[in-house]
Amino acid sequence: MIGDTRGYFMETFKDDWFRQHVADVGFVQDNQALSSETGTIRGLHFQADPFPQGKLVRCLRGAIFDVAVDIRDGSPTFGQWISATLTPEGAEQLWVPEGFLHGYCTLEKDTEVFYKVTNTYRPDLDRGIAFDDPDIGVDWPVGRDKAVLSDKDKTLPALTSLLKA
Repeated sequence: MIGDTRGYFMETFKDDWFRQHVADVGFVQDNQALSSETGTIRGLHFQADPFPQGKLVRCLRGAIFDVAVDIRDGSPTFGQWISATLTPEGAEQLWVPEGFLHGYCTLEKDTEVFYKVTNTYRPDLDRGIAFDDPDIGVDWPVGRDKAVLSDKDKTLPALTSLLKA
């Protein structure tokens, strides 16, 4: 980030650098979401095969607690999660590979999130797992009683439903 009295300039993505240093993938769609309330949780979501999505996530306004959970079949880290706090000031980005659940909790009102994806959205392949599944055990900043959830996210199943499928 380069700043002066006018503001700043920041290069947010460079394809050849990303392919060399992070993942050799191409992005086909950009998405942006605004959440008006603190404590809004979106997730945990994924797109199923044969068109799974990898996501490169950044926060444009506000702040998020961002989470990725490994659900790759046969992975030694299956069910394990990582988190990062993303803010515009920190200019952090989180790469969520294909085969991972993704979700986030807004830490401020009027939070905007931008993400690039590796496959276009397919409603027929849209899936999710309950954000507060105890078998995953994410330490969210809010519990179900305080979380602002969509109707869809309120009814997402447990991770064990994937194992039975």
